[in-house]
Amino acid sequence: MAMAEQRNDKPGRPTAPKERTGWLSRIAPGVRNAFSKRETPENLWVKCPDTGEMIYRPDLEAALWVTPSGHHMRIGAAARLRYTFDDGKFERIASPTVVEDPLKFPDVKPYPERLRAARKATGEPDAMAIGYGNILGQPTMVVVQDFAFMGGSLGMAVGEAFIKAAQEAVKREVPFVIFTAAGGARMQEGTLALMQMARTTLAVNEIKSAGLPYVVVLTDPTTGGVMASYAMLGDVHLAEPNALIGFAGRRVIEQTIRETLPPGFQRSEFQVERGMVDRVVSRADLRGVLSSVLKTLMMGRAQLPAA
Repeated sequence: MAMAEQRNDKPGRPTAPKERTGWLSRIAPGVRNAFSKRETPENLWVKCPDTGEMIYRPDLEAALWVTPSGHHMRIGAAARLRYTFDDGKFERIASPTVVEDPLKFPDVKPYPERLRAARKATGEPDAMAIGYGNILGQPTMVVVQDFAFMGGSLGMAVGEAFIKAAQEAVKREVPFVIFTAAGGARMQEGTLALMQMARTTLAVNEIKSAGLPYVVVLTDPTTGGVMASYAMLGDVHLAEPNALIGFAGRRVIEQTIRETLPPGFQRSEFQVERGMVDRVVSRADLRGVLSSVLKTLMMGRAQLPAA
């Protein structure tokens, strides 16, 4: 008994796990590796907001993020600049730096943390990016608002970026194009954000005083203080299909006037019928239309008498 107990007290020798072998691995050992599990990339399929159809992401990118149903999905600033300029090549112009959280805005989540999260998600320092390049051979200054960055909200950084781009356009004597996308002014900056409406308007006046074209491309959505300032001051206003364009929201207006608004209210097709937008242009045709408009306006500028 004692000997038996001693044998039982000894730890058992670890046994190596047996490799599963089948007839296929015996006759063709390399076949198993050929059918090993592979990692599937994330976001390989994108759902169309209109139809619910699942679209293969590379196909959607090749279509400039326009679904088969014609829905123009929102895109970031970097992609917008690539799609706009010839061969996707352009000079990136840095935006001026501003004081962050000047009002020490109290919130559930501190304003600097919201900025860091937006920068990490978009890869941009703020909601407006500046690029300079050619649109079908026409040198142009282009600024893009990214709705993914805190709703493209108008703040001090956006105002400074707009003014910087306007000054560069005047300096280089080139047209100015802006792609707008915003939910309004940035509440964390209060009155300082609202002041950018007046400052950007003065910058637009400098562009026009120099005899340079200022063209606005309204994308989904363009609302609030942006709509009440530089988004409605263009020489020509273009819009992407079905873009939401307006100052206040539909529900707010209906509650104020106590009436039901018509279908499609504030959409780009509705606005073009009432003269608020000059033309609705699909994303695939936008470069060609912009080039034609800019070259025509610049041709008129060349014919102006010297001051």
